[in-house]
Amino acid sequence: MKIGRFSHNAGEGGISPYHLEYGGDLVWQIGAGYFGCRNADGSFNRVLFKEKANQDVVKMIEIKLSQGAKPGHGGILPAVKLTQEIAEIRQVSMGQDVVSPPVHSAFSTPLELLEFVARLRELSTGKPIGFKLCIGRKSEFLAICKAMLETGITPDFITVDGGEGGTGAAPIELTNSVGTPLRDGLIFVHNALIGTGFREQIRLIASGKVMSAFHMLRLLALGADTINSARAMMFALGCIQARHCNQDTCPTGITTQNPTRYRALDITDKSVRVANYQTSMIKNLLELVAVAGLNSPSELQPWHINRRIDGTKIANYAELYPCIADRCLISDLKLSETWRHDWQRAISSAW
Repeated sequence: MKIGRFSHNAGEGGISPYHLEYGGDLVWQIGAGYFGCRNADGSFNRVLFKEKANQDVVKMIEIKLSQGAKPGHGGILPAVKLTQEIAEIRQVSMGQDVVSPPVHSAFSTPLELLEFVARLRELSTGKPIGFKLCIGRKSEFLAICKAMLETGITPDFITVDGGEGGTGAAPIELTNSVGTPLRDGLIFVHNALIGTGFREQIRLIASGKVMSAFHMLRLLALGADTINSARAMMFALGCIQARHCNQDTCPTGITTQNPTRYRALDITDKSVRVANYQTSMIKNLLELVAVAGLNSPSELQPWHINRRIDGTKIANYAELYPCIADRCLISDLKLSETWRHDWQRAISSAW
């Protein structure tokens, strides 16, 4: 982060001393385990959150509802991987598996989620608060939109994680079969916010197997304001997708606390490689924007991207992924049967 001057998401494991020592813009992710801001019983601790959220290195706070690699599923840090250092960062006890529940205890409905957003914004003295999710049942996201309309509370950003997102620590069936792919999820969320009149107020972050400048270009054209890249950064770090992340036997030393294995990870060398990769990605993105005749990535539109449909038939993204009309969901204007059905099923007081 510090070398390349780019931001970094801490993941749900909490803020480490290394984030504070080396600097860089940090997005602090708060998962259902509330690591770093939890009570002994695993519930949310507002005092600890306030203390850490107001550190200068923390620029945004992201509530993790779900992730593309395993939507609807919690996580486990096996006891074999738990060191004293990690236990102190996460505020957990040694000698046992560290469980991240599949659902939050601080809220259980869309209305309560937005109240939690408002609470975190107040405790962090106005820092941007958002949430991350992988789209599943569309009516459940539309329920959040209805809750925004009812409360007037909106997140500053929403991170849309694609079902193709990956981690070697996720069950293979969930990784391969559960969750909406990123392009479909992003287009849906983009349209849902247009249809409810919130699109200009909320930034969209897209995440899911983004590994090239064209991948970034494509997502920006479809409505993303910012792009997260995880898998590609892992590749730059030396990941070979051995899928031993949860077993403490990672052959490249990246996801292991075993000293004989993590000696393979040369921090001095790898940090430069990751920074170089990010710099090259941005350079290549700007070159693609320039050859499209544009002055800025913000000028990208769906019609700038073409896709072969069949044989010689070509269509652009504007034709393939049409946008719905502004505020049409709240005015019931020109709604397709699919949108009407999902909107009617959405309930702000329940999931």
